[in-house]
Amino acid sequence: MKKYKYVALNIEKKRFTGIFVAEDEENLRQLLSQQNLYLISCKPVKRESPNPFFSVSGKIEIKELTAFCRQFAIMLNSGISILESLNQLKQQKFTGYFKSLLFIVYDDVKVGLLLSQAMEKHSKIFPEFFRSMIYVGEVSGNLEKVLISLADYYDNEIALKKKIKGALAYPIFMGALVIAVAVLMLVFIVPMFKDTLSKMDISHDDFNPLTIMLFDLSDWVMQHGLTLVYILVGLVAVLFFGAKTQKGRDLIDYLKYNIPLVREIQINIVASKFVKSLGLLLASGMNMADALEVVQRLLGNRYAEKKFKCVVDDVRQGAALTFAMEQYKIFPQILIQMISTGEKTGGIEEVLGRSMNFFDAQVESALLKATGFLQPALLAFMGIVIGGAFLAIYSPILTIMQQSM
Repeated sequence: MKKYKYVALNIEKKRFTGIFVAEDEENLRQLLSQQNLYLISCKPVKRESPNPFFSVSGKIEIKELTAFCRQFAIMLNSGISILESLNQLKQQKFTGYFKSLLFIVYDDVKVGLLLSQAMEKHSKIFPEFFRSMIYVGEVSGNLEKVLISLADYYDNEIALKKKIKGALAYPIFMGALVIAVAVLMLVFIVPMFKDTLSKMDISHDDFNPLTIMLFDLSDWVMQHGLTLVYILVGLVAVLFFGAKTQKGRDLIDYLKYNIPLVREIQINIVASKFVKSLGLLLASGMNMADALEVVQRLLGNRYAEKKFKCVVDDVRQGAALTFAMEQYKIFPQILIQMISTGEKTGGIEEVLGRSMNFFDAQVESALLKATGFLQPALLAFMGIVIGGAFLAIYSPILTIMQQSM
């Protein structure tokens, strides 16, 4: 079935235009004739993905996708058909971008496509995992259960991201505060004290090495401050745009797996994503090999995904999942032991289901451990910077006061 935009006339030669669904042009002619309309011209209507201009990422926000899944599942559980559910959902209070997408999906399902096929046409917008789960749900006849599972999955993802952002907020704030204090002292406070000391006719030879170094650093910043700003802006721009390239992302993800404080957090994040996505796919009826193929693109770290591709290849060649995972060192040992237990008992799905919350807790524990180290380290560094600066500034004054007594 295709969609046609047509021009037709009635018996009174009155002109009509509109859109009609038909198998081909001849079928369209017959359908219009039943309404006493005579086809003059027509052309197929191509429905493309909506313009992402008003979307920040060009994709659907996870919160919106979660709400869509929950509402969709409720309607299906109530006995409403997929088509009628979509018809009602496209009238809900979603963003204009998502609503325009739902209109297109609804039209495609209306002409006979499966929901997963209609969504596959917008693969750059709908996440791959979401599309795979919709397909599994349709094939297995458990679409409403899959939608509820998807909503829970995305809710957990949102909660995990909030925890990560919350844990990193304080160290970032402290780091910015240290930099701001250092700049404030070098640009305003140190020059003021330097002028005060110069009016007191204190010789440069009376300054200790720490004071001389601080005054020289302040002079350099005052003279080359604008150049320094340009260099910093350029460096930030290079890092920002470099991170957008494939090599840049590869390097960043590699470093996440090899920097001591970050490594434990990253490994547990990857383990959490692996457990949730694989458990959900297997529970929905997908076989292990295909499920691993999908999971490979959901780990959120390119270094881990490349390593995991080797795991998938080994499993397809007959290796046990536990053996394959042990070879490439991208998962915590406790996860491998859990998978081993699941393989021996034939209950991998059950093991994965029970361990979902465990690895979220491990991520939170690793975050607390990292921030527990960073916070006192930053406070100590701030104390050294401020204390050293005040010691350098006030030591000449104290020396003069002692000499005059």
